Amino acid sequence: MRSDVTHFNCEIESGIATVSLGRPERKNPLTFDSYAELRGWFRDLQYADDVKAVVFAPNGGNFSSGGDVHDIIGPLTKMNMKELLAFTRMTGDLVKAMVNCGKPIIAAVDGVCAGAGAIVSMASDLRIATPEARTAFLFNRVGLAGCDMGACAILPRIIGQGRAAELLYLGRSMSAEEGQAWGYFNKVVPADDLMEAAQSLAHRIADGPNFANMMTKTMLAQEWSMSIEQAIEAEAQAQAICMQGQDFHRAYHAFVAKEKPVFEGD
Repeated sequence: MRSDVTHFNCEIESGIATVSLGRPERKNPLTFDSYAELRGWFRDLQYADDVKAVVFAPNGGNFSSGGDVHDIIGPLTKMNMKELLAFTRMTGDLVKAMVNCGKPIIAAVDGVCAGAGAIVSMASDLRIATPEARTAFLFNRVGLAGCDMGACAILPRIIGQGRAAELLYLGRSMSAEEGQAWGYFNKVVPADDLMEAAQSLAHRIADGPNFANMMTKTMLAQEWSMSIEQAIEAEAQAQAICMQGQDFHRAYHAFVAKEKPVFEGD
């Protein structure tokens, strides 16, 4: 998997890709270019066996302030409907790429996490925050609907319909304490411990059965639109596939030998 990206930061080491947005002096805004490059990178990720988990990190004390006011918001006010729809579809494609990349994503949230930045954290599988994290789905505050990039579909599934409605109607910030109480954040840690906690979690995931983790992520996304009967059947098929994998056999033989299994992702 390539790490020589242009419009965001990326490092890959020991099966963990750590990505972050640039321009910390402006709280790491997204631009047309970074949206597009992130979308392409996450699309390619589903085919990369060398990356087993992703940490989406803050930069300079903030996660992301969302779409850049001068580089995105201003130009959008001058676009026609066809151009606007192309843009909104492209931003939604980033979320779809994250959901479908097959690799667990951990958002490490510090400071400002707003607009599209909040969406990136929402589209991640797990979220760790600092006490200073402020997450705001603030589309309403700039005259737009809260239904942006899948927010009305995904956010209620994480924190519940009423809480999601409050954040999307008011555009107010959700504190780290609220986020943890509501189930948005898995953990809140001091700022100095944030990256260590995120990387530790990523390595625990990477050391696990990666093919099975991919199947888990796939089912978590696909079962949203299934009935209970369909979901149970889909999980039966998914689990049968995993039972043919060598990691399942490794786990069994390690258990018999009273050893810790070493998974290889096949």
